Amino acid sequence: MPTLDDLLAAAVSGVKGSERPGQVSMAKAVAHAVETGEHLLVQAGTGTGKSLAYLVPAVQHAIDSGKPAIVATATLALQAQIVDRDMPRVADSLAPLLGRRPTYAIVKGRRNYLCAHKLEGGFPDDEEGLFGVGDVDQQAGRLGKEVVRLREWADETESGDRDELVPGVSERAWRQVSVSAHECLGSKCPMVAECFVERSREAAKGVDVIVTNHSFMAIDAFEGRQMLPEHDVLVIDEAHELVDRVTATITDEVTPAMARAAAKRAGRQADSSETVDDAATFLESVLDEIPEGRLTGIPDNLGLALARLRDTTRQVQTELKPPPGQEVDGARQIARAAVDELNENASRVLEERELDVVWVSKDPRRGSVLRVAPMSVAMLVRDRIFEDRTVVLTSATLELGGTFDAVAGTIGLRGEGAPKWTGLDVGSPFDYPQQGIAYVAKHLPAPGRDGAAPEAMDEIEALVRAAGGRTLGLFSSMRAARAATDEMRERLKDLDGEIAVLCQGEDQISTLVRQFARDPRTCLFGTLSLWQGVDVPGSSCQLVIIDRIPFPRPDDPLASARSQAIGRMGGNGFMAVSATHAALRLAQGAGRLIRRGDDRGVVAFLDSRMMTARYAGFLQRSLPPFWPTTDRAMVLGALERLDATAPPPLEVADPALRGLTGAVRGTAMGDAEVSGVVDATDTRPVATAPPPAVSSRTAVTQGHAWTEQEDEELRDGVELGLDVTELSESLELPTEVIAARLEGLGLQAGAGSTLGFD
Repeated sequence: MPTLDDLLAAAVSGVKGSERPGQVSMAKAVAHAVETGEHLLVQAGTGTGKSLAYLVPAVQHAIDSGKPAIVATATLALQAQIVDRDMPRVADSLAPLLGRRPTYAIVKGRRNYLCAHKLEGGFPDDEEGLFGVGDVDQQAGRLGKEVVRLREWADETESGDRDELVPGVSERAWRQVSVSAHECLGSKCPMVAECFVERSREAAKGVDVIVTNHSFMAIDAFEGRQMLPEHDVLVIDEAHELVDRVTATITDEVTPAMARAAAKRAGRQADSSETVDDAATFLESVLDEIPEGRLTGIPDNLGLALARLRDTTRQVQTELKPPPGQEVDGARQIARAAVDELNENASRVLEERELDVVWVSKDPRRGSVLRVAPMSVAMLVRDRIFEDRTVVLTSATLELGGTFDAVAGTIGLRGEGAPKWTGLDVGSPFDYPQQGIAYVAKHLPAPGRDGAAPEAMDEIEALVRAAGGRTLGLFSSMRAARAATDEMRERLKDLDGEIAVLCQGEDQISTLVRQFARDPRTCLFGTLSLWQGVDVPGSSCQLVIIDRIPFPRPDDPLASARSQAIGRMGGNGFMAVSATHAALRLAQGAGRLIRRGDDRGVVAFLDSRMMTARYAGFLQRSLPPFWPTTDRAMVLGALERLDATAPPPLEVADPALRGLTGAVRGTAMGDAEVSGVVDATDTRPVATAPPPAVSSRTAVTQGHAWTEQEDEELRDGVELGLDVTELSESLELPTEVIAARLEGLGLQAGAGSTLGFD
């Protein structure tokens, strides 16, 4: 086996890079962690080349041990980068030294694939469906046309992966041709030999590096389904997102609508299904009397309603078991999945686990929703993720306020019994004080609840004009982003060539980012999704505007529960929860500015509290070490000079087509084929592709035209566990519009664990 230094040097040469001290330090630290079994937290600033720094020792370990290394990321963008750019080059570069070409694949959940059995009529329509998949009237409307298109595509696709379908289809249409892991018949399916998932698993057998997402990894660890192969090395990239993704994955909800839907699915197959419907009515009457907000205990009436729901679903579960010698059919399996989920969620609330937070939210369309989520996932992560494997966590933002303690505490690496770990900051190759300015508009009034003040709009206009466009605007809500977009479009009309202002939600994020990157006289404004993963190096992004400190909502049940718990233990709940949350988001937002060694620009904070508040120092220490100033005239002059001397924008690549393993077609892995007989009992991972760009498309609900990007935001919000009120605030749309669209997409707000990650 060649040395790590030899392998890393070959990989760096393969990507036409140069040796970076931080990358070398990180690679050696990862290799040491793998050898000793001691966990590792690595803060690696942008430009370090952290992907190579963990991929090379991961490949080395996989080939040496015969076990795959798992890489879990938070965003599709990073998954695509690893599989499209990094792993092909690493594999080509290391093949001569290793004696064979390292292999790799992407894995994701079953809901992302066509179900061959459902396409052939093996499952009934779900409760959201209007049309049967076996006989769809092409003139029956948009949903019917989408299902017809899916059936035609099923005859053409090799992978059956939803992300290969361009343009895409609505969530409601996709549910007509797919099943969740709970609904799947598994090895008993009569069409297992034609199953897209099983064929993909076969293609992924024996690879060296498997790329997945945080949620899939969490379900594999927490629920023991063995969806990932046996492994002893796990790399968690974008580790700053881990707690939120894990929390969303294990957040559950109970609603009367869920109970009625389960009863309907059980239908004639269970005589007791009507008792579940009656339990739903009782639950509804109880929940409607409970005010919105967190429950510090389960009221007697609610406990009685949940107990009735638990007991009736238990009886239905018994009746849904197939008679001896008879196989489970599709209709019975779907009913069992719905009833099982309801029983498990009601039972969980009744258990009143010590760390669970229970709250009620009011939805104008779905009515009262009862939710339950863990206040902390620290012990769960410690026991299920850090046990029996070496874990490397890395991100550009793991040190908050100058220490790893805040992040380490949230993932179970502090306190009695915590496993051994090492924290390492390998720095960044960038000269932040020379490359970037951190400007705080100290003269502006503190942000209020009524939207941006006129002075803030004046500030945005002045900054954008000085920069000549080239602006990424990151706002605390979609209402703020849209307000700024409308205002700037009106104010900037007088400019020669007119600076274009794009807004998140007007098209898919990937499409908007490419448009922004290609045209320097463009601004891109948005929220949540844009704070993470947007990578626009070069002269197209020389100004990042952040409108306010992104604290969590004061009435957020989980944030308030965490703050109160820390306060009871004598700690500072605000600093541990709200300030830490804000510091992480600010660091991620500011990190969008400098992406290469020759990037230059300004991060402008329009919130004067960045200078005046008692917690300002903590927030400032969490940012890259830009040159700080409050001098407005100096900043405007610097932006004007940067605009006048800016080089042409960098070339922007279009999305690539992918093969069965998720790799780009035309590469060795992208053209990999399935060989041999599919083993229906195999639990190897599902290998698939991250999504190519999807063209924008609208659907109208209650007068609002929805784009694909807004639908994506809804899915992201549901994955994060947001309720309808929170989604409404984020997207700045009426709750009834949000609720109508969620219903149309077949989504349930707050039910992150049911979105098909399994």
